[in-house]
Amino acid sequence: MKRRYFLRAAALGTIALPISANHFVPSILLPNRPGDAGAKDFPLAEITIDALQQKMQSGAETAESIVKMYLKQIAAIDKKGPKLNAVIELNPDALLQANALDQERKAGRLRGPMHGIPVLLKDNIDTGDKMMTTAGALALEGNYAAKDAFIIRQLRAAGAVILGKTNLSEWANFRSTRSSSGWSGRGGQTKNPYILDRSPCGSSSGSGVAVAANLCAVAVGTETNGSIACPSSINGIVGIKPTVGLLSRSGIIPISKTQDTAGPMARTVRDAAILLGALTGIDPEDAATAGSVGKSYTDYAKFLDTKGFQGKRIGIEKSFLKGHEGVDSLLQSAIITLKSQGATIVEVELMDQLKGMGGARYEVLLYEFKDGVNQYLAKANARVKSLQEVITFNWQNEARAMPHFKQEILEASNSKGDLQTKEYLEALDTVLKTTRGAIDTILRENQLDAIAGPSNGPSWCVDHVNGDHFTGYGAYSPAAVAGYPSVVVPMGMVDGLPIGLTLFGPAYHEPQLIAMAYAYEQASMKRAAPGFVATGK
Repeated sequence: MKRRYFLRAAALGTIALPISANHFVPSILLPNRPGDAGAKDFPLAEITIDALQQKMQSGAETAESIVKMYLKQIAAIDKKGPKLNAVIELNPDALLQANALDQERKAGRLRGPMHGIPVLLKDNIDTGDKMMTTAGALALEGNYAAKDAFIIRQLRAAGAVILGKTNLSEWANFRSTRSSSGWSGRGGQTKNPYILDRSPCGSSSGSGVAVAANLCAVAVGTETNGSIACPSSINGIVGIKPTVGLLSRSGIIPISKTQDTAGPMARTVRDAAILLGALTGIDPEDAATAGSVGKSYTDYAKFLDTKGFQGKRIGIEKSFLKGHEGVDSLLQSAIITLKSQGATIVEVELMDQLKGMGGARYEVLLYEFKDGVNQYLAKANARVKSLQEVITFNWQNEARAMPHFKQEILEASNSKGDLQTKEYLEALDTVLKTTRGAIDTILRENQLDAIAGPSNGPSWCVDHVNGDHFTGYGAYSPAAVAGYPSVVVPMGMVDGLPIGLTLFGPAYHEPQLIAMAYAYEQASMKRAAPGFVATGK
């Protein structure tokens, strides 16, 4: 979660906001630079799920050989070479899992489109195996979960190979007001694969970088406010932030029960849609999933439509039309593309309606984080059993755990009461009524199918002294706060740095958003693989 964005916004009173062959597979758009041969020569570079299935179906590759290639790529690119630091831990049983799935294939048992596909998971998602779940925190080292998170059980049942865990902004970016996206005490600093001294954004930094750099086929991230959207945009990939309740959160280290969700991160809309379908399901341990009955699908790829914008009305936030000149140019080009695909563009003013929330959003998160983390730790196999014990551990191990920034957000959260506190209930009511009311009203009064805008400005330089320097826009934020779905798709580049286009709409609007994102992707083809440039301008 981009928590400083919340803090800054609160201070200002605003929110910045069967295998088909007839779909686009992006070309490898790598510049000829010294040192990027590891990416250009990688046999699985920019490969899609469908293409991997074709290789396994033909016998050209197996799940086991594919896993071996990704492990080799991680060793070459993530741990050596540019040393991206995206992968925090590898699954020692990945090859065994892949071999078992190969035997199933030989026996004629295919579980679906994810059968044999390697997936990386953000390190705040429980796996009941030999890997830890730590949210990047040293205090949680040794936390081996007793069982898989619900979405991981779904993923395994779909035939995916769990390749490993990815680094993240520690505690999903809910530790300090001046932390650095992609840094954790356990995993260190993840690097942006486009320009290495630029931020990868977060908190799903490792997942975004790993997908962009071809360290896996697809990855799973989590979001509270921008933690899938921002790293997807800044790393030039596709991210889907589902409606809160579409995917179970049980077994995921929490921030907010009203905003948290996991979601897919991929290089194409089709791959993201395939992964999304493998993660859905009703979980008795997460009451929010009951709301998805009759509204969720196990196959979202069926909604892909190159005519997804035909007859659609798309709102563009007026305040997003003028900001960074490079982003403005990309947005204008995107608008032209949307119009050419049959969309009607309507300028709207949403952000002004969200100013009234003030600090209520931050208050909600402080209360919900304490409640959720205490519940998680009480049942976990970690050495710490409460948020207070995490805080104490960090102070006792300050040199290792807090070398760059401290933990004032953890401490502020720990000072709060329970979820029956009047302050919390009033803040939650303000937040939900304001965001959902404003979005629903604008959609209804303008007869809109979605609202769109730039996901973010260009990435900033990593700064461990002052922390992140978020660069405006944030079109995904209203949907995140409301618990509504959003999709990010590559929109182009500014000075070698990717920029994404966000589309969002009302609850359980994933099929329509996926159709529109796919239509834009196919018409624009803006995905460009990274070049691992050493330093920016």
